[in-house]
Amino acid sequence: MTNELETFRVPEGGWTTDDPDRLPDDNRRRELLDGILLMPPPPRTTHQKLTARLMAALNGMAPDGYDGVHGVEVRLSDRRTFVPDGVIIHAVNDEGHRHWYTPRDVVLAVEVVGEGTETLDRVLKPALYAQAGIPYYWRIETEGALEVVTHRIDAVNEVYTETGRWTKFVDTGEPFPINLPISRITPRAR
Repeated sequence: MTNELETFRVPEGGWTTDDPDRLPDDNRRRELLDGILLMPPPPRTTHQKLTARLMAALNGMAPDGYDGVHGVEVRLSDRRTFVPDGVIIHAVNDEGHRHWYTPRDVVLAVEVVGEGTETLDRVLKPALYAQAGIPYYWRIETEGALEVVTHRIDAVNEVYTETGRWTKFVDTGEPFPINLPISRITPRAR
């Protein structure tokens, strides 16, 4: 039996953000970089638990007008789209049917550094998120003890400036008041 993805032809001129929507729904994360299809490895269970706990905690702290979601695309342009591990968006009335947002919708993008995505999460994605104007970026380092590294955009230079490294509590007023014990997002040991 032939894999449906193998029989899908690369669109002339490269992929656009609409093209992956026509692929079979096989629970694979698909991203685009300048029209090139990327398929990062699926997040491991610990990674998913951390993301779910973080987004639940941030949703609990978010004032009206903000929502935290995960597993959605951020379409930076018609040839660039990424699926951050989590995002805080301006609340929109989409009745829960949307699977992608624009950078203008996103207040905070979060990436959990995982095996196989180190360069994407530490270098490429923050550079492109800043270039797209997303105001805040968090990177969560998982090697050893968890560390949350927070960033704010320098909009003039389109780069992020580090605002903190948190190993016990994330205690910041950006993008809204957050006082989050790292233990609250740490997946439970078995």
